[in-house]
Amino acid sequence: MDEAAAPWLPRGGLGSAIARHDFRRLRAVAAVSLTALPIVPLALTLALPVSAALPAGAALWASASLLAAAAAIAGGREFPTDGEVEFAPAPELPDLNAAYDLFAGLVTVHDTRGHVLSVHGRDASEYLKLMRDPHGRGFIEQIHVSDRIAFLRAIDSLRLDSERSAVDIRLERTSADGPQFAHIYCEMTPLRDAEGNLLAIVAQSRDVSEEARLQAEAAAKAAHAESANDAKTRFLAAVSHELRTPLNAILGFSDVLAGEYFGKLENDRQREYVSLIHQSGTHLLSVVNTMLDMSKIEAGRYELLLEPFRVAEAIAACEAMLSHQAREKGVRLTSRVTRSVGEINADQRAFQQILINLIGNAIKFTDRGGLVTVDAALEGNMLKLTVSDTGIGIAADKLQMLGQPFVQIQNDYTRRYEGTGLGLSLVKGLAELHGGDVSIRSAEGEGTVIVVTIPGDASGAAERQCADAPVTVEFPPRLKQHADGKREAGVPALSEALRTGEIGREGGHGAAQAKTA
Repeated sequence: MDEAAAPWLPRGGLGSAIARHDFRRLRAVAAVSLTALPIVPLALTLALPVSAALPAGAALWASASLLAAAAAIAGGREFPTDGEVEFAPAPELPDLNAAYDLFAGLVTVHDTRGHVLSVHGRDASEYLKLMRDPHGRGFIEQIHVSDRIAFLRAIDSLRLDSERSAVDIRLERTSADGPQFAHIYCEMTPLRDAEGNLLAIVAQSRDVSEEARLQAEAAAKAAHAESANDAKTRFLAAVSHELRTPLNAILGFSDVLAGEYFGKLENDRQREYVSLIHQSGTHLLSVVNTMLDMSKIEAGRYELLLEPFRVAEAIAACEAMLSHQAREKGVRLTSRVTRSVGEINADQRAFQQILINLIGNAIKFTDRGGLVTVDAALEGNMLKLTVSDTGIGIAADKLQMLGQPFVQIQNDYTRRYEGTGLGLSLVKGLAELHGGDVSIRSAEGEGTVIVVTIPGDASGAAERQCADAPVTVEFPPRLKQHADGKREAGVPALSEALRTGEIGREGGHGAAQAKTA
C-alpha cells in the first residue's frame, strides 16, 4: 500500500512530515476496510440473490474504502477559509536589497509572471518620479504595447534555463505634455533555488533615450548621405551620356578636317588647331567614359562579360596603344609574362581598362629615361598583375589618399601633370567586381609598384553575380599598402628592385614575352 500511495502524496507540494501522517491514516483505513470486506457482501445476501449480492457488495466496499481514505487524508490537514489566502505564498528569496540599491538605474525584482515584487536601484527615486507605481502589473502596463511581447519573451527565456536575457523597451513617462516614452535597456538575471527552479527575476533598467536619439540622427544622416550619393551617381551617368554624343561628333569632324577630305588646309597653324581639337576631345571623351563606368560600378549596374582570353595578347594590345605615349615621353615600356600564364576567364575589356589606366599613370609620372614594367604571373588560381615604374613616387603619408575619385597627389613637382584622379578609383572598382584587390607600394623619388590580383577562373565575379544583393563597390575605394612598403624598410628594397627589373618576376626567368617601346 505504501508503494502505491508514495507517488501521489507528495504532489500537493507538502513536506515529508505531513506525508508520514498520511501514511499512518491510510494504514488504519486499510485495516478497517479489510475487516469489512466479507461483511458487506454477506449483509447484502439477506436482501438480494447471491449472484447479485457479491459483486454489488464488492463495489460498495471499494467505494466506501476510497471515500474513507480521502477523508482520512483531508481530515489531517488545515485549509484556509475564503479570503484568508488568495495566492500561493511567494518563495523565500535571499535578502539582497542592500546590494540591489548599489546598482545604477532602476532595479526591479519580478516574480515568474513578470509582476514586480520590489523596487531598488541607485537611481530609483529619479525613475519613480516619472512613473506610476510599478508594483504588481504596474511595470508591464507602462511598457509600450508593441514592446510587451518582447519583454514577456525575455522572461520566458529565463524560464527555459537561460542565464541572462536583455531587451530594449519603451517605458511610459508622465510629463506636463502628456504621456511620453523613454527608451530603456532592460537586462534580466534569474534567481534560482538549489534544484534550478526559477524563483524570481532581477531586472536592471537603464534609460538609453539619448543613445537612441543619436542613433536615429545617425541613421537619418546616413540615409540622407546615401540619397545624395545616389543623386550624384545618377547625375554623373546622365551628364556622361549627354556629353558623349557631341564629343563623338567633334572627334569625327576633327578627323575629317585632319584628313583634308573636303579640301586642303591652308597652313600649318590650321593643322595644329585641328590636331589640338582632336587631342582635347579624345582626352575629354576618356574622362567621360571613366566617369560613366565609375557611376555604373557605384550603382551596381556594371555588367561583366566573362570570357576566356590570353593574358599575353591583352597586355600586348595595351602596350601597342600606349607605346606612342611612352616614346614621346622617352620612357622604356616592357612586359614580362611567365610561361605559366595562359588563358584566364574574366572581362577582357575591364582587364585592358585596368592595364591602360595603370600603364598610362606610370608613363605620365615617370621622367625621360625611366622604366615602366608590366608583369603577370599565376599564384594558384589568382592572376597577379604588377605595374611598376621608376617615376616620382608617392610619400608614405599620402598613400591613404590614393583611390579617392578626383584626388591626385599634389606638390610643386606633380602639378604639371594633367589628370582627374579617377584612374585608380576605376581600377579598384573593376578589380573588386572580379573578386580581386589592389595594393600599392611606393617611395617618394624612387618609384611605385601597383599589384592587381584577380581570380583567373572568374570565381570571384561569379560569387558576386550569384548574390541576391546588387553588385556594388565601395567608393571611394581604399588601396591597400604593402606590408613592406614602410619607408625605413621598403625604400631600399623597392629602388633596388626597380633598377634591376625584378618586380613581379617569378624566379627571375621564364619570360614568355618581352617588349620595349
